[in-house]
Amino acid sequence: MTFLAKQLTNFMTQLQRFCTKTPNLKWIYLIILSIIWGSSFILIKKSLLGLTAYQLGALRTIITGLLLLAFGFNTLKTIPKSKWKWLLISGLLGSFIPAFFFAIAETEIDSAVVSILNSLVPLNTILLGFAVFRITSTKRQVFGVIIGFIGTAILILKGSELNPNQNYLYAGFVIASTVMYAANVNIIKRYLQDVKPLAIAAGNYAFIVIPALIVLLFSDFFTAETLSNPKLLDALVYVAILSVFGTALAKILYFKLVQMSTPVFASSVTYIMPIVALIWGVLDGENLSYIQGLASILILIGVYLSHKPQSKPK
Repeated sequence: MTFLAKQLTNFMTQLQRFCTKTPNLKWIYLIILSIIWGSSFILIKKSLLGLTAYQLGALRTIITGLLLLAFGFNTLKTIPKSKWKWLLISGLLGSFIPAFFFAIAETEIDSAVVSILNSLVPLNTILLGFAVFRITSTKRQVFGVIIGFIGTAILILKGSELNPNQNYLYAGFVIASTVMYAANVNIIKRYLQDVKPLAIAAGNYAFIVIPALIVLLFSDFFTAETLSNPKLLDALVYVAILSVFGTALAKILYFKLVQMSTPVFASSVTYIMPIVALIWGVLDGENLSYIQGLASILILIGVYLSHKPQSKPK
């Protein structure tokens, strides 16, 4: 664990050095996160071949928590006492519950479709930011989100035509997660802006590791039937990759992105993720049409319009 923590720390240092030389720093973070999180959905799909949804969610949380606490434990003492309640809420909404909800959703819906539904996060971010957190958004941001949402709707409708046997009631788990993600990004921006990204991530998992362990103990993971499953080893490898890169590393990058930009910009990572996930889905035998490809381009246009700088008056 110490060796892995050192390697992850070195990676973050090298990434930071590279990004500091780049003028459009937030776009670098956005692209990297899109690739990492866009690949997470296929990893969840592969993990479910040898694990149940509850086992996957618990293991993902436990592995990530141990990794973050291994090299981020010292940052916890830098967190003001007044911030801990927000770290608890952030950990539940942004990590713990969605880890299970996404796994449950992918037991019935293709990984690419789940990633597409995840694109509702920016829309919910704007709505919650305005209604609850009083964080304003520009007309351009709203228009860009609408354009991206139209592209997402096309992807969903076409996906339902290509996969009529899937139970889209399970989409409710994804939609609920997008609301929680939207609330989380606004909480980070409003209440945790001055807390280091690593401290936020470690603080989140300091609260949720124990509950995840309890869920794992009651999930029949340690039974002879599960441990003798020939697909278990491969599933554990996929979970480990998902935890290290798709959760631990990505969480730190995401919190940094939120602090250096806006909640809407940070949440727009969910607009690019489906494109990465669709590519993985096609490689894994999932269906993709030309219309879905065009809808993906429309999503990218929405991201560009959302975050194109306002022209300054002469």
